[in-house]
Amino acid sequence: MWVRLTFVKIQPDKVDELRKVYYEEVVPVVKAQKGIVDIFLMEPIDEDEDFISLTSWDSKANGDTYEASGTYLEMVNKVKFGFVATPTLKSYEVKN
Repeated sequence: MWVRLTFVKIQPDKVDELRKVYYEEVVPVVKAQKGIVDIFLMEPIDEDEDFISLTSWDSKANGDTYEASGTYLEMVNKVKFGFVATPTLKSYEVKN
């Protein structure tokens, strides 16, 4: 499995709006992508920490295709109104 994590700080006054857009607009688009296993938003307990958007994929190829298609950037742009800074994307392989 391939996991992609997007780390970003969110403006405290934009959290509710960002959460709404994420679950109503971003999640359905991502769930329609080939190879997606799951997507969710992890919210920090300490508000000074990053929010993390996690997507898991059945393969690196499908995760890479999603990013290369421009859909990832399109989804980031839907929620960038709440960002404090540019997000950081990291990818990991889950080995069994």
